[in-house]
Amino acid sequence: MTDAPRVSADPFAVTVRGIGEPHPARAALRSAGPIVRADAPAGGPAWIITDDALAREALVHPHIVKDPAYAPAHWDPRTAGLEPTAAAQPSLTTYDGPAHARLRRAHAPLFTARRMQDYADRITGFARDQLTALAATGETVDLMADFTTRFPLTVVCDVLGVPLDRIDQAIAACRGMHSADPAEVGAAMAAFGRLAAAALEEGRHGLAAELRERVPDELTETQLHYLLFTLIYAGQLTTDPSLGFLLAHVLDAAGARADGATVEELVRETLRRHAPAPFSLWRFTSADIELGGVRLPARSPVLVDIQGINTQPGRAMGPDLTFGAGPHYCTGAQLAQLELRAVVAVVRADFPDARLAVPLSALRQTDLGGIQGSRLTALPVKLRR
Repeated sequence: MTDAPRVSADPFAVTVRGIGEPHPARAALRSAGPIVRADAPAGGPAWIITDDALAREALVHPHIVKDPAYAPAHWDPRTAGLEPTAAAQPSLTTYDGPAHARLRRAHAPLFTARRMQDYADRITGFARDQLTALAATGETVDLMADFTTRFPLTVVCDVLGVPLDRIDQAIAACRGMHSADPAEVGAAMAAFGRLAAAALEEGRHGLAAELRERVPDELTETQLHYLLFTLIYAGQLTTDPSLGFLLAHVLDAAGARADGATVEELVRETLRRHAPAPFSLWRFTSADIELGGVRLPARSPVLVDIQGINTQPGRAMGPDLTFGAGPHYCTGAQLAQLELRAVVAVVRADFPDARLAVPLSALRQTDLGGIQGSRLTALPVKLRR
């Protein structure tokens, strides 16, 4: 066994760059090897997997786990962006093994393609109503300023049963999660708790009520609120940036409205090229292991370079890693794709003359740092019917 090659480029750096430019560290990661070592934002080394086959091996490895209890002992959870440990707060994103499988069985039937299709007309209606309201201003509108956040939050809140008069509260809570002030983050978490309670108390026909009947009996109401928080927050956090990139390509006049590609092709290609999460969530080794010929000590932080693997030149066609793989495959993948398809369909049908107000090449994206993804800084659009 050998040590992984070390990369000096910072894959976690905050950058601002053109819409089509890769993160400046991506090429360095790829060229260094199938598993490389980098400096983690919370200190010490992290191991990043850049090879598709090795990534899929890691995503099902029994000793590469999600529970933050196995994070390096010196890591500050806030700096690292870690959730509470599985013992402190059960969740799909911190449980592993049988406990995770049990909790996933409670969630998964609620978010199948068939169940999500039941909401297709409502989702399309939300997209049409919100875009029509923006078009009525008769001005150039920045879709990143509100629409790409409001639309996915409206959808996920409606699906769960959160009353729609609370959408502005949900938007404020999501934005508060990005604050550097712990008090603001705490206030945002409290707001999410109130949204979850409203879904359970007022949204009797939403999926939140069904989830309450399906989760293990030992979960408390507060723990159930946290599960609903993760669905609301993740539903916005991932779909928001994807919408920006998708609409940019759909509305690019020079691209002939994406060259006549089908809605499904546009969504799939956008998610591949602009994965909403460039890296997997943190995983940690629960014991000393060997992976790809490299020795990883216990409590080693491990990431999969989703963006790099998805866009690797010469990569064979097949399933990408946008929504992960293995037992932690994203529960909300079907809902996210349905939302994206709905927006493209509405734009093509209702706004045939809509165009970017600037050339595609003028659009910029900002990396948020850490393992967070990138988002367009602005998306100025002329919403003409």
